[in-house]
Amino acid sequence: MKKIFLIVLSIIVLTSNAQVLQPTVQTNSKISATKLSLIDSVVNQYVKNRWLIGASVIVVKDHQVVYYKGLGYADEKTKKPMAADALYRIMSQSKAITSLAIMQLYEQGKLGLDDKLSKYIPSFKNPKVINEYNTKDTSYTVVDAKREVTIRDLLTHSSGIDYTDIGSSKMSTIYNKANIPSGLGYFDANLVDRMTALGKLPLAHQPGEKFTYGLNSDVLGAVVEIISGMSLEAYFNKFIFEPMGMKDSYFNVPATKASRMPTVYTENDKKEIIEWPENFRKINSNYPLKAKTYFSGGAGLSSTAFDYAIFLDMLLNKGKYNGHQILSPRTVEVMLGHQLDFQKEGEDYFSLGFSVTSAKSAERNLRSAGSFSWGGYYGTNYWADPKENLIVLIMTQHTPNSHDDLKGKIENIIYGSLLK
Repeated sequence: MKKIFLIVLSIIVLTSNAQVLQPTVQTNSKISATKLSLIDSVVNQYVKNRWLIGASVIVVKDHQVVYYKGLGYADEKTKKPMAADALYRIMSQSKAITSLAIMQLYEQGKLGLDDKLSKYIPSFKNPKVINEYNTKDTSYTVVDAKREVTIRDLLTHSSGIDYTDIGSSKMSTIYNKANIPSGLGYFDANLVDRMTALGKLPLAHQPGEKFTYGLNSDVLGAVVEIISGMSLEAYFNKFIFEPMGMKDSYFNVPATKASRMPTVYTENDKKEIIEWPENFRKINSNYPLKAKTYFSGGAGLSSTAFDYAIFLDMLLNKGKYNGHQILSPRTVEVMLGHQLDFQKEGEDYFSLGFSVTSAKSAERNLRSAGSFSWGGYYGTNYWADPKENLIVLIMTQHTPNSHDDLKGKIENIIYGSLLK
């Protein structure tokens, strides 16, 4: 009887552990640890050549961490080594978390994907589309939109909403004149208020007609706040981070963890690496440590490679993680499915928050069809490959980077390490 009890207990423990990633590197017979170690030499060579200051890389295979290292430096001046668990400004990696929040509300019946946005933010009713724009005096004419923007349009970046500062020059100028934040960094404003103001401005194109990367996730964040009655920070903490055990993901990084944040770098005109100047491109790189109540759903979070791997592992595990069903399996399928009648760009597609590798793209590269991915402004990058049950995050704090081909080399090494 005692033997049977111990066997059952062992099964329970193994099943429980299978649902939760462990930060310690484990051996997996389906991937070569020896070949994965080539990542070290490639990254270290880039650091030696001063093409990169430092990076963290994590590889998860079959829900097991098989590679997890910090390489190079977190700060070049002090020669502080990069830690595997460094806290990165993940910028646009925030978008997928916001999409998750929207999908949670969707499966609770609190919104519909094809609901008109004006149902939640009335200023988006009867939208206009920019027609002619005068670069000399920034005046413009508009035409009526053929239809209103929907929640699905926002999730797929097909709404016609552009970006402040990093978007097209004409739309950025229009947004800046109306004090619409880009969400990149720290802003002392109210999210719902600013997104309401955005609703009064023209769209860059007709809703649903093409892919335009813009402030869509910031608008979605405002929708989450309106429907839930909570700040986006509070919602993420209660319904996403705490249930999954994501202990290093924040809009406001605690002062006690400030030392884990790497220095941010950019390049000068000679393409030499320099520290990010204060307020360069209107972004103070210390924004994660400044107390804020403006929670950008498109760019506001900081996190670690391991924490974000938890989020991706939940999706590969059909919405379940740490004993919690964060999303139903069917909702995950919809979230990761092709949503547009046209390709995002090149050969790939877009889902409700991710770029999706097409079959044609998979025939030319190692990443499998159906892999979903995105990245962040400061040089963070991730993908998850459902066919190989594989997750990869390559985290840097360096933009622009003239030697960004490093990520492609790491990808080739990882797929070359697969054994079965």
